[in-house]
Amino acid sequence: MFDIKKLKWTREPNSYDITDNKIEIITKPYTDLCQRTYYHFRNDNAPVLQMRTLEKYFSFVVKTEFESKHRFDQCGVVMYLNSDNWLKGSIEYENSKFQHLGSVVTNHGYSDWATTAIQASVKSMWYRLSRREDDFCIECSDDGIHFSQMRVCHMWDAVEEISFGVYACSPEDSSFKAVFSHMDVTECKWLAHDGQQPDFP
Repeated sequence: MFDIKKLKWTREPNSYDITDNKIEIITKPYTDLCQRTYYHFRNDNAPVLQMRTLEKYFSFVVKTEFESKHRFDQCGVVMYLNSDNWLKGSIEYENSKFQHLGSVVTNHGYSDWATTAIQASVKSMWYRLSRREDDFCIECSDDGIHFSQMRVCHMWDAVEEISFGVYACSPEDSSFKAVFSHMDVTECKWLAHDGQQPDFP
């Protein structure tokens, strides 16, 4: 059984509620996780709730429900080492017609951004974050059973102990409630690659 008491705040929000099986966060305006991209924007003040582990192979599952309504409102799964090294997967609200389901990978102070458009009516999503040493996989699901790959990436500084968990933020002048539930840590569901072999000994 997942022990929610192992989760610790990296940055504590002004308003939240934690029970044995659920976390609720009310976001604060102008909070975000974003580092340099081509427009050089940086912000590193989003609430992050995580647990630490030295385990090199595992999967973390969480269900998110959200009342996002303003551009860039977001909540999801995160692996946050420090301001320059982290990854996140979430749905980012855009407007009344569509949202962005995607991920951001930040290595050594530079973020990228990979997304796909989904309907704005989606207000719940499951995520599964898996680790295989210093490589990671983020998957999503609408039912918590069938997961689809969103992202595979390498984290240069995820060598030994890492921290992982959930986050929620409102980069513009907005606030909404994010709910996290059905959290679990299991054996690694991201299987070893059994296809093409490396081209070196």
